[in-house]
Amino acid sequence: MANELRNKRVAVLVENGFEQSELTEPKRALEQAGASVDIVSPQPKVVKGWQHAGWGDEIAVDRRLEDAKPEQYDALMLPGGVMNPDKLRINARAIEFIKHFVDTGKPIAAICHGLWPLIETGIVRGRKVTSWPSLKTDLRNAGADWVDQEVVVDNGLVTSRKPDDIPAFNRKMIEEFAEGKHPRQNKERNLTGASR
Repeated sequence: MANELRNKRVAVLVENGFEQSELTEPKRALEQAGASVDIVSPQPKVVKGWQHAGWGDEIAVDRRLEDAKPEQYDALMLPGGVMNPDKLRINARAIEFIKHFVDTGKPIAAICHGLWPLIETGIVRGRKVTSWPSLKTDLRNAGADWVDQEVVVDNGLVTSRKPDDIPAFNRKMIEEFAEGKHPRQNKERNLTGASR
């Protein structure tokens, strides 16, 4: 497992208020599998996590969103928390960054509330996904087939519900990121007429 992701570069797109364990544990798993992982954020130097009921640790930003080039990355990971994805989904630059992965068929992994920005890209339409239960209606309204499962994989899109699911999420994320691009993902979006 140590070299599954050797030579793969992964972007973790994040804002202040991310659920701390949903960033730190997947990041560690990706690095242990050999990936190079960059924290990409609209914030210039650090992003602050949320742990349980209060603020958590600050994590250094590797690439400021405005300077990050999505074509330099092989895969994208989106941690949850409530504040983090809520800020990202109204940030046009963040949505454009995510759309690159959607449009090129690169794998994406999102956990908990991390799916919120994905709704803005149209990728969830016609896809089987899971998330924190409060997103169920949002995702169904966006055309997703929402299910209550530990982890769901649908053609390069990996989703999970909550921190308890992280071990299963990490396994499937590494598996999908190792496989690389999923060209059917983009073709299926075009056939369903999902918005760009």
